[in-house]
Amino acid sequence: MTRSVVVTGLGATTPVGGDVASSWEALVAGRSGAGKLEHEWAEPLPVQIAAEIAVEPSEVLDRVKARRLDRSAQFALLAAMEAWADSGLADTDIDGERIGVACASGIGGIQTLLANYDALRDKGPRRVSPLAIPMLMPNSPSANISLLVGAKAGVHTPVSACASGSEGIALGLDMIRLGRADVVVAGGTEAAVHPLPLAAFANMMALSKRNDDPEAASRPWDKGRDGFLLGEGAGLVVLEEAEHARARGARVYAELVGAGITADSHDIAQPDPEGRGGTRAMRLALEDGEVAASDIRHINAHATSTPLGDVAECTMVHRVLGESAASVVITSTKSMTGHLLGAAGALESIATVLALHHRVVPPTINLDDVDDAVELDIATKPRDLPAGDLAALNNSFGFGGHNVALAFRTV
Repeated sequence: MTRSVVVTGLGATTPVGGDVASSWEALVAGRSGAGKLEHEWAEPLPVQIAAEIAVEPSEVLDRVKARRLDRSAQFALLAAMEAWADSGLADTDIDGERIGVACASGIGGIQTLLANYDALRDKGPRRVSPLAIPMLMPNSPSANISLLVGAKAGVHTPVSACASGSEGIALGLDMIRLGRADVVVAGGTEAAVHPLPLAAFANMMALSKRNDDPEAASRPWDKGRDGFLLGEGAGLVVLEEAEHARARGARVYAELVGAGITADSHDIAQPDPEGRGGTRAMRLALEDGEVAASDIRHINAHATSTPLGDVAECTMVHRVLGESAASVVITSTKSMTGHLLGAAGALESIATVLALHHRVVPPTINLDDVDDAVELDIATKPRDLPAGDLAALNNSFGFGGHNVALAFRTV
């Protein structure tokens, strides 16, 4: 018998808010987290805009603790602290051997890595921090979360580019279904607003160059889109076996009913132009969750504001949902948060869960002139969802051909 999995805790630190409540309020209000980078290092870059975190970790975390963590781990720990408190599990005596962690990252501790390389090059080996390795390793966020919650069932770090955060949640689903854990803190984190990733993405022609208008830079499905806006932050959810949650009287946001994971095997950076992998991931998520196409009433799309990817995803939606696609309200919260890379799918899963919980879909901003190839109902203002039982999808696609679709249902 398949063990049902529900979402009982949410935590986030994002470009539009320092926690879930403020982030959700900003998303529904359509507020952008984008801005001009004021750092001196940004001056020579071709792209000088990004969506930086709204609340610096130094304002919340203990100063000594923060100095021992890469920025990506700081974000993850803040989000995990909120999610764990929100779940109510902090006040229980749950056995650590029944708690797991799956916190993903697309790039990992790049800020620590590059800062210590600079120290090595400019000042010699004695100036390299003895904490550099435990700070820069990609599993550092997951490991620190495990110390926070006492997780002993297994601590994992999926790395699948922009699909990483969603893959972390899918892994948490599997851990509970397989009986390896009763509770899993799952999601993703990323802190890549740094000159090297910005220069690299810019040279790939992947980033928007609207330096004079950062809030309008991320514009999914708009004819004037010219690339994505880099963001940073973390999103973590507490997944819990349904009976375990019910027994302790937990508040449940939604049920995670299915996940689909595929690979394109097409190109290291370019998506399959036919969208076959993404299409299959969505179908697998529906099959896994026993969700009919007609049950899907909302999709939080991957839609990053790139010329090819946005339209390709719309084609996938039509293939998977058929006539039911006309009844689906679609949005891209990246229009406000930018693209959080390895944390994107996690943050957007939280937005999907809250859309079902509150029955309201956040808008896609900056959509002034819809691409002629887009034939879907895209919310440009907050949109109410109908009463009754309904389901939603969150899509994530990443470099390397990674595709993850997650299916959630109301409770």
